Amino acid sequence: MFDRLEDLLIRFEEILSELASPRVAGDQNRFRLLMKEQSDLTPIVETYKAYKAAKQTEEESLQMLGEENDEEMRELLKSELSESRTQASQLEQRLKILLLPRDKNDERNVVMEIRAGVGGDESALFAAEIYRMYVHYAESRRWKVETNEVEEIGIGGMKYVSFTVIGQGAYSMLKYESGAHRVQRVPDTESGGRIHTSAITVAVMPEAEEIDDVTIDEKDIRIDVMRASGSGGQCVNTTDSAVRLTHIPTGIVIYSQTEKSQIQNKAKAFALLRTKLYDLELQKAHDAEAQMRKSQVGTGDRSEKIRTYNFPQGRVTDHRINLTLYKLDKVMDGDLQEIIDACIAFDQTAKLARLNED
Repeated sequence: MFDRLEDLLIRFEEILSELASPRVAGDQNRFRLLMKEQSDLTPIVETYKAYKAAKQTEEESLQMLGEENDEEMRELLKSELSESRTQASQLEQRLKILLLPRDKNDERNVVMEIRAGVGGDESALFAAEIYRMYVHYAESRRWKVETNEVEEIGIGGMKYVSFTVIGQGAYSMLKYESGAHRVQRVPDTESGGRIHTSAITVAVMPEAEEIDDVTIDEKDIRIDVMRASGSGGQCVNTTDSAVRLTHIPTGIVIYSQTEKSQIQNKAKAFALLRTKLYDLELQKAHDAEAQMRKSQVGTGDRSEKIRTYNFPQGRVTDHRINLTLYKLDKVMDGDLQEIIDACIAFDQTAKLARLNED
């Protein structure tokens, strides 16, 4: 590990030197690549430098302790030695985490889909609340949310909603949300006061790059255009602006009507199709690594129950990591970071354990 860290330290200094070169300043593509690499290496380099400083303090304290006869000074050195050892141990653990293989999709935007499941109208109402929860969370991170498609019911619920979260690192935070979410509460329509259990499913997919990730053969696509449906908007029901794509080999159907023009809807539909096809490839890779993934946060199976929202008790329980929080109102208002951080920590611990086994 430390040989690799020394190599990274050398590379970091090379980047700084190259960034100061007038030749690089005139090459914007090269400049951006170097800035990205510098940004990725900075936390590793800073932590490693702090680790080396702690180890140096530890060595100096040990040496001085062997030469010091004054008892009061020896106690001071012992305290300093203990503190530096603790700090070095913590920084070494941090370095191991920073050096873990990174998910290549972590910095991408995400496409999320929420589907109502068991529970009828109550499930659709909960789906709408979970959608708003993610919108509020995205807003707290200063990310942008674009709705791709929504199927609403008349009482304010959603049978289905697809949306894109645009922001650096969106996938790294939201990828743990994939799975079945269960709600336990007394529905407004329940006159007997009985607690009902309903469920929805959430799918989280990294947004595909236009060219690098998926190549689509247009011979495999059937394109249908139609008039947009729904309320509001000058173009609704007046022009053939809505687009439906059918990917014949997989049977995937994408419908887009949220943009004003057919060209815009077609472009959006193709972008969503690429994301769906990319997600299929990722799922195949995940299935091939199923044994490895058992030690991670869940299996990634969207039928897996990951979380329960219990309204009578005001609690949220994440079943994968055995975490229960009694702040349901805040969570439903988008305060998800504590849960997400716990999932990340659990995932990192599992990966470190596997590395030690290897």
